[in-house]
Amino acid sequence: MALVVLLVSVPSVAYARDVVPAATELPQTLSLDDALQIFRKRGLDLLIADAATRSAEGDVKIAGAVANPVVSASVGNALTFANTKFGKKDCLANGATCPPWTYDVGITDSAAIEDAISGKRDLRLKVARNALAAAKMARVDAERTIALQVKTTYVQIAQAALALRFAKDIAATQATELQRTQDRFKAGAINEGDLQRIEVQKLQADEAVDTAKFTLRSARVALAFLLGVRGNVPDFDVDTKVLDYSVPGSLRDATEIGLLRIAFDHRPDLTGLGYLKQQAEAQIALVKRQKFPDVTLGVDYAWGGFGGLSTNGPLQGQAITFSVSAPIPVFYGLEGETRQAQAQYDTNSLQQAKTTSQVVSDVTTGMASFAIAKSAVERMEGPRRPGGGLLQSARGAFEITATQYEKGAANLTDYLDALRTYISTKNDYFNALSNYWTAVFQLEAAVAKDLR
Repeated sequence: MALVVLLVSVPSVAYARDVVPAATELPQTLSLDDALQIFRKRGLDLLIADAATRSAEGDVKIAGAVANPVVSASVGNALTFANTKFGKKDCLANGATCPPWTYDVGITDSAAIEDAISGKRDLRLKVARNALAAAKMARVDAERTIALQVKTTYVQIAQAALALRFAKDIAATQATELQRTQDRFKAGAINEGDLQRIEVQKLQADEAVDTAKFTLRSARVALAFLLGVRGNVPDFDVDTKVLDYSVPGSLRDATEIGLLRIAFDHRPDLTGLGYLKQQAEAQIALVKRQKFPDVTLGVDYAWGGFGGLSTNGPLQGQAITFSVSAPIPVFYGLEGETRQAQAQYDTNSLQQAKTTSQVVSDVTTGMASFAIAKSAVERMEGPRRPGGGLLQSARGAFEITATQYEKGAANLTDYLDALRTYISTKNDYFNALSNYWTAVFQLEAAVAKDLR
């Protein structure tokens, strides 16, 4: 028993080691293209989808299999055989043996011939092949949706990295300002209330650094999970230039109608539902065909045996028998299977219509998000001239007010208001860039095509 367990368990462990990839190790600097490549190679969600596809391939093999023939054999004994000198006399007179045993050997086709002729096998294959095609589309759709998560999470890391860098700059500036303010307070140039307001601003800047660190760490962990990291997540860097503003060429003159056409041609979930609908149609036809009984053909050969009630007559002469058998659908005519197949067809048809509406919604919403995010970034950056954008204006106002404050031409309230406005505007700019590229990636997912 122990040997049997060993032989069964060892291949299972070896197979698991072959299927589950080694934990992903991320480089110190990770580009977006590298992240997508790692995801497509090691992403566990995609590997699970691949396994589901292989399962559907197995279903095709099962559906197309020809039933194995069934061989049978039997041995019988005449319990009333008279084994006496009188009983043997007539039997032995012809030089024959007189055992009380009969033998029977037979073979049936397990309805394989009828299964092929009736078309049931072809219909099962049609059902399974459509299911396989749908599984392959589901795998492609999984890559589409999870790749969107990888892209957006990467952008969030880039945004968090820029926000942390900016928060550290502000904290360093406020540390310097606090030291200068303390010196002015000691000299009697300002009152204690002004000093405390600067101290509050310095502590808030430190808090902003801690918050930015947490946000960056959380985004790194989220991306590492998508890429299949199963150990310690390193503090890897990303290319923050991914946030640099530019309009992809395919989106400069894009229209909602044009993107919808692309989506209807490329969306794998919509294509997969088409295969599922065809699968349901084939399943309905298969159930109707299965109402014809499975006819089993067989041949049987029997021989041997004498005796019974002391007559020693042959119990079984040599004989070849051909047989035909089939269940009679008297009590049940596959009504339940018919209803299930029709319900599945209705479900897939409705789901296809719903997904069509979802595609329209995804493209329409994506276009609106793209337009709004594009406008927000351009409002922030403005035309390439002095004072042209909101970000440049906020920075210029702060720098001018800071200079005036140092010279005594502006009060502390003006300085703090200008500082907070600049910090808020800068962080809004980072957020606008992140929203913009997220909108681009969402449009790519909506049409299932790279638009950059």
